Amino acid sequence: MRRRAFLLLAAAAGTQGCGSPSRPAAGRATGRPSDGGASGFANPVRIPPLLEPVVDSAGVKTFTLTAQRGRTEFLPGKPAPTWGFNGPYLGPTLRASRGDRVRVNVVNRIGEDTTVHWHGMRVPALMDGGPQRIIAPDATWSPHWTVEQPAATTWYHPHPHGYTVQHVYRGLAGMFLLDDPRSQALDLPRTYGVDDFPLIVQDKVLNDDGTLSEKRLDDSVFFLGDRILVNGTLDPHLKVGSQRVRLRILNASNSRLFHIGFADGRAFQVVGADAGLLPAPAQVDRISLSPAERAEIVVAFSPGESVILRSSGGRDPIDKGDFDLLKIIAADRLRPSSEVPDHLGTTPPIEVPADARVRGFRLDGDDEINGRDYAMDRIDEVVPAGAREIWEVEARDHAHNFHIHEVALRVLDIDGSPPPQWYRSQKDTVFLPAKSKVRLAVEFGHFTDPRTPYMFHCHILRHEDRGMMGQFVIVEPGTEAEVPRTLPTGHAGPHG
Repeated sequence: MRRRAFLLLAAAAGTQGCGSPSRPAAGRATGRPSDGGASGFANPVRIPPLLEPVVDSAGVKTFTLTAQRGRTEFLPGKPAPTWGFNGPYLGPTLRASRGDRVRVNVVNRIGEDTTVHWHGMRVPALMDGGPQRIIAPDATWSPHWTVEQPAATTWYHPHPHGYTVQHVYRGLAGMFLLDDPRSQALDLPRTYGVDDFPLIVQDKVLNDDGTLSEKRLDDSVFFLGDRILVNGTLDPHLKVGSQRVRLRILNASNSRLFHIGFADGRAFQVVGADAGLLPAPAQVDRISLSPAERAEIVVAFSPGESVILRSSGGRDPIDKGDFDLLKIIAADRLRPSSEVPDHLGTTPPIEVPADARVRGFRLDGDDEINGRDYAMDRIDEVVPAGAREIWEVEARDHAHNFHIHEVALRVLDIDGSPPPQWYRSQKDTVFLPAKSKVRLAVEFGHFTDPRTPYMFHCHILRHEDRGMMGQFVIVEPGTEAEVPRTLPTGHAGPHG
């Protein structure tokens, strides 16, 4: 039966302003039956360190990320092989401000080819880190750009075609936070690791010896784990000392859809989505995040209380099961916090002209867009710089989500229904249940390069690796017809 995608989102949203929040269903504590938090949550959640850049005489901020192998104890006393950046699992948090010139030296020490993509970052195609930008073992790639976008919670992860699912699953991912003068002036929680916390949520399958199981990782339509890690921590808790706390939640799972709220049904305020701050806070009691989506929320606590952050399962194949994600414990005395401001981001909504170009994309099975597998030497779409278009994306057989590199987008509707308020800000990734259709207003940037493509793809990583991906280039307006649709031999790199 054809379902409206945002019935799920709207139901998950709960309260939109006033009203009594609904109580999420009982859950599972990171893969075990939930006992309401009476036991478990034994481990302090790890907070990824902020990586300090080296600033040269020209003011360029240089970060160094080393992809490396290590060992991590997900289960006590059972170290397991993992991958990470600058450590054994996950990576540090990078931070920059609008107008900063940044460079990242990415060093590959994992012993095989990889890439690093700046998910949500608006950068020139040569710096984007798609599957064409292979970093060979022991090599260093040094992309550089100027931050030219509003404050947002972005992230970084590998993007080697055919291997993304393994590289992310083994631990290669981290957050990249962007600030701007507007966000810095707002009275929001913003002290990293004190009242502003990153939460990288992932589902895994753990073997009895503590190792990450990769069985069925690349041969099932949807890989779903039965254990939840938050910042790489199993069975985690977070102690907070402020009345209000900002949580930057990233779904970095391979396939799983999370419906996230609190076990006591309390309302909270969504202040940001993928690509930046909402115009105004949206009060809800649940949000839904598919792989790669982010949300910034602000939640209030009372002294001495504890509450469980929970994901409630649904009927879609990728959201089966209820999980307790994190126990939050408030100190007996809390620092006072201001109310969330009524007005947040000032970026105007993306509007398209009446004669806007409309492009259609059909996601078939788990490996095709518009009836074709991905080809690294093929340009699928050519877009003039600065264009604002409507992209219509249809999920045929399975649930999918859709990510476009470089752009900002606004969800106009899914199956004709408008999205809830918290889903209306600028985004870069959108969820589509099976047999649904989404219309997106898409804003393209001004970095032109007719020979170097950006990507669009399903961000369910197995689908991406199997070929549910395409390429587009941004060119000077009026030159679209002159652009070759085939890239030269050798452009694709080792995996082409």
